Amino acid sequence: MEKNLTADNYYSPEQNSRFFSVSQYKDFMKCEAAAMAKIRGTYKQPVTKALLVGSFVDSYFEGTLDAFVRDNPAVFTRKNELRSEFRKANEIIFRIRSDSLFMRFMSGEKQRIMTFELFGTPWKMKMDSYLEEICITDLKVVANFRTMPFWRYDLQGALYQKGVEIVTGQLLPFYLAVATKERVPDLDIFQVPQSTLDLALKEMEENMPRFLAVKAGMEPPRCCGKCDYCKSIKAARIRNYNELLEDRG
Repeated sequence: MEKNLTADNYYSPEQNSRFFSVSQYKDFMKCEAAAMAKIRGTYKQPVTKALLVGSFVDSYFEGTLDAFVRDNPAVFTRKNELRSEFRKANEIIFRIRSDSLFMRFMSGEKQRIMTFELFGTPWKMKMDSYLEEICITDLKVVANFRTMPFWRYDLQGALYQKGVEIVTGQLLPFYLAVATKERVPDLDIFQVPQSTLDLALKEMEENMPRFLAVKAGMEPPRCCGKCDYCKSIKAARIRNYNELLEDRG
């Protein structure tokens, strides 16, 4: 299953139709209609500066920073200088490189792709740092540590751990190597407890029958009514002004 999946086509519409991934699963959690539009290629989520900063740091550790900068001219000002956000990204990279523990966790095989069957469907995943027989590490650049639970990294850890177990037979611990974009960058290594990973995997198992049915066209996708995609396709309607007052409460 893995032989036709490469770094070059990993994010292609064909492979996104063929495989589920953690990102796709999270898309379905947020809005099924938007998730299906992305799979069909009729909607592309805008790339934010925050996402670009994280990708800038990721690409450095992947060894693909030159290609990233070439493909994303928005990192430069009109004077061909790095924008302030990406100067901060360079500062974060320097901070990470100066920490021996952080670098040990990032010393594994970079962007290791694995594919496997789970919950009745093929999955794909790409690990930031895979230390064979030791651990799985994912690099994160966040606003601050307090925001981390909001992004549900436990789902990613659960899927990555299970994927490695299916492919290799080894149950490896999952770590988040995290640096912040604060004025003075903070950094730490977070191990996601096994009990948390188990609960996240159970949650995925319970949700997947519905998501698979929607992806296969057997069930109509639900619109969340709040995301950018839903706003872009909605039709105007007459509403009660007092709804806005209730929302404030």
